[in-house]
Amino acid sequence: MTVQLTPYLAFRSEAREAFDFYASVFGGSPTFSTFGEFGVGTPDEAEKVMHAQLATPSGLLLMGADRPDSYPLEEASSVSLSLFGGPDDAETLTGWFDALAEGGTVHEALSQAPWGDSFGMLDDRFGQHWMVNVGGTAA
Repeated sequence: MTVQLTPYLAFRSEAREAFDFYASVFGGSPTFSTFGEFGVGTPDEAEKVMHAQLATPSGLLLMGADRPDSYPLEEASSVSLSLFGGPDDAETLTGWFDALAEGGTVHEALSQAPWGDSFGMLDDRFGQHWMVNVGGTAA
């Protein structure tokens, strides 16, 4: 058995929109299951996403869901999604950073960091925190 760890993103009611956006950034086709399909939750939450999944051509796996109104939804400021690679990945990582930043908030532009790599941080338009690191880019 191979154990894996993947982020499971929480949204109030934007999971479908967010995963469609992430598919436009990273590629792939998201899949969705709703609370209504499984007969759980309240009738007004039937169309909320109970599970979303995106497997990308580059091997990333994102999962998430809408939280029912009865569950608290705290801002996930203690967790960041980290994308990293080497100099051969610079174009891809820079493109992802720029795409994730659209409609979001860039906290640190993707630029040379004190440790020599290129590094940037942002919150995407759905409030998810991202860090991007391109290793080996120092002169």
